[in-house]
Amino acid sequence: MESLAGKTLFITGASRGIGKAIGLRAAADGANVVIASKTATEHPKLPGTIYSAADEIIAAGGQALAVQTDIRFEEQVRAAVEAAVEQFGGIDILVNNASAISLTGTRDTEMKRYDLMNQVNARGTFLCSKLCLPHLENSPNPHILNISPPLNLESKWFAPHLAYTMAKFGMSLCVLGMAAELAPAGVAVNALWPRTTIATAAVRNLLGGEDMIRRSRKPSIMGDAAWQILTRCSKENTGLFHIDDDVLIAAGEKDLDRYAVDADQELMPDFFI
Repeated sequence: MESLAGKTLFITGASRGIGKAIGLRAAADGANVVIASKTATEHPKLPGTIYSAADEIIAAGGQALAVQTDIRFEEQVRAAVEAAVEQFGGIDILVNNASAISLTGTRDTEMKRYDLMNQVNARGTFLCSKLCLPHLENSPNPHILNISPPLNLESKWFAPHLAYTMAKFGMSLCVLGMAAELAPAGVAVNALWPRTTIATAAVRNLLGGEDMIRRSRKPSIMGDAAWQILTRCSKENTGLFHIDDDVLIAAGEKDLDRYAVDADQELMPDFFI
């Protein structure tokens, strides 16, 4: 399979950043992209809405369906899945991208923030996978792709921000378990994680502002890496924890500098690698 033309992708958190980048790359093939995200009105610190993302998807060559969805709530996810199937006839690919983050230690993590991260990251991933699964099983090349890290159990990744790491690794545990569980049905379940920080609103707002953005790569590297994974045979490629630049180098990419926001800056490694 060398194209996502005509495929339907259900992407959570696709109004901006990595989720939108994956949608835009698929749209370039002529894919259908379901933007399942919360943001319906512009936020001063979080540019982009489900509607502006849909406009970009269409401009890139795809079809789009914007569905305001908070993946903490089962009825909202179920309605979004039903809308996707009604609009496009099915779902071929689920990208679990939506994520909440708070880089706080145990004393400083409010329980409402703990709950939010676990409800969005771990529970949301499980819920979306559960509800999309009946439709994925009808696809000839079904994939679930979680934007989550490899399961690196070194204490240095837990001690500074235990609650976030637990929630994020919950997404990765879904890969580990679902890949084996769903292999007989031919549904691939994989993870993708960036080698470096990615120039997103979260990095700008939480990790260091414009200086950190200059040391990051563009979201398009994740879009291109996801495309490589999602065009593979689902029956032969599952249960893998991919790193974005490893995927692209293996595919023959020679110029990773083109993904840098500022090629003269030293890149900032992301967590968990």
